[in-house]
Amino acid sequence: MLSAFPDPSPLTLAHGRLAALSWGKIDAPVWLALHGWLDNAASFSRLAPRLASQLGIRIIALDLRGHGLSQPAPGGSDYALWDYCHDLLDALDELELERACLLAHSMGAAVACLTASAMPERVERLILIDGLGALNTPACETPQQLRKGLQAHRRPLSRSPRYPDSATAVAARVAGGVTPIGQATAAPLVERNLEPCGDGGVRLRTDGRLLKPSLVRFSPEQVLGILASIECPVLLVEGEEGILGERPWAQQARQAVPQLTRYVLGGGHHLHLEPGSVDKVAAVIVAERNV
Repeated sequence: MLSAFPDPSPLTLAHGRLAALSWGKIDAPVWLALHGWLDNAASFSRLAPRLASQLGIRIIALDLRGHGLSQPAPGGSDYALWDYCHDLLDALDELELERACLLAHSMGAAVACLTASAMPERVERLILIDGLGALNTPACETPQQLRKGLQAHRRPLSRSPRYPDSATAVAARVAGGVTPIGQATAAPLVERNLEPCGDGGVRLRTDGRLLKPSLVRFSPEQVLGILASIECPVLLVEGEEGILGERPWAQQARQAVPQLTRYVLGGGHHLHLEPGSVDKVAAVIVAERNV
C-alpha cells in the first residue's frame, strides 16, 4: 500500500517556476521523472518510493509547466512539446546534474526522447512507460493542423471546471479521461491538481491552454529520425491495454531505436500508477537496472 512508504518531499526548481516531488535520500543518485499530458508529479507517487527504496536512488518528479503546482506558460505563448525540454534542462541545471536517468510516462516520454536525441550528453538512460516518440502529423496535413491550432488559440479560454468536492473531481476524470483510468489510479493525479474555491468547492489548476490543439507537430519522418539518434539505452515498459501495442506506428517507432529493451505488462496506459500493476513495473525496472 502507498501508506507504507514515506511521504515525498516538495521541491521548487527553476527559480520557483517548477514544482516537484522527491523520494529517496537527498545524497543518492538522482533520476528525473516526467509525467504525461494533464497529469502531474503525483503520477509517480506509487512507483517512485518503490524504486527509491530498492535501487538506493532519489527520484525527483517534475510538474511540467501548466501542470500541477508549476507556473503556467507565459501569456501569449504556446505549449509546444519542445518547450517542456527547457523545463527538464532547467531542472538538470539547478540540481547541478551533468546527466541523469529519465523515468518518463506518455507525453513525458516524448519530452525525454526529444531531449535524449538533441542533448545526448545530458541523458544517461531512458525508462519509458507506455510512451515512445511523439504525436505526429504527415507533412501534407500541416496547413490543416496549423489552421485548427490558430482558430483554437484565438478563442477565449473556458473557465476551469469546479466541483463540490475532490471525490466528484476524481469521478469526472474517470468519466472523461482521454485514456481509460480507474478511480484509485486517478485520485493522486486529481488531488494534486485541485485548489479550493471561495464557495467551498474545488477547481482544477490546469492551464486551459493545454486543451488547445498544437499549432505544429513533427512529421512521422522527423520523429523516426529523433528516435534513431538516441544514443543511450532505452527501457520501454508498455501496458497490454496501453496506447502502443502492435499498431503500425508503434512498431516503426520501436524499430527505429538503436538500443531498446521492451516489456509488455498487464495494465493500462497508467500502469505505473495502477495499484494492481505498479509492483510489476517496479520489478522490471529494478531487474533491468541491475543487469
